[in-house]
Amino acid sequence: METDIKEGDYESLIPMEEYLAAGVHIGTQQKTNDMLPFIYRVRTDGLYVLDVQSTDNRIRAAAKLLAKYEPSRILVVSVRQYGYHPANMLARSIGARAAVGRFMPGTLTNPTLENYNEPDILLVTDPANDVQAITEAVSVGIPVVAMCDTNNMTSNVDLVIPTNNKGRKALALLYWLIAKEISRERNPVQPQGRGLRGARLRGARVRGINLYLGLNVV
Repeated sequence: METDIKEGDYESLIPMEEYLAAGVHIGTQQKTNDMLPFIYRVRTDGLYVLDVQSTDNRIRAAAKLLAKYEPSRILVVSVRQYGYHPANMLARSIGARAAVGRFMPGTLTNPTLENYNEPDILLVTDPANDVQAITEAVSVGIPVVAMCDTNNMTSNVDLVIPTNNKGRKALALLYWLIAKEISRERNPVQPQGRGLRGARLRGARVRGINLYLGLNVV
């Protein structure tokens, strides 16, 4: 029986089963040539499955890149509703700015606007929904990190994070992991991300992810 993860000794940031439980690997029934390198297989129901190992690697790469920037110069964008809360949580966690909901045209290009912003890098939830933000980022010459599903075009994306970018749990997990890894990159004395295992650490993970889901945590 074919599984949704590759066999091998790869040591992921969290157990691979937790990526699967959040649906990070579940793509759409469409694929683009841009996303082919990140697709693991196609299911019998026609859904494309993303390679979770690639997701894990790209989370690390994205965090390493974002950690190099002044936090207040990072703009996190999400037009997609399920990304509102986790995007705001990540921004609050690392000291970045967030723009959720409708992205006002001119936000990055028109200094006369009240909400004008001059970030040095963008993190977006979905290149299709966040196209206005990406277009403006390209016009002002700043890099774009994007969470990309199997059906996304990535021509204006500098760093792709392959993931289900439509699921609530998947987005909460991705944003939480990116925040944790950025924090670790900035403070190397903290435990390595791949050490986030064991009963106590799993409990801490669950509480953290629930916060990014917007659930009350006791």
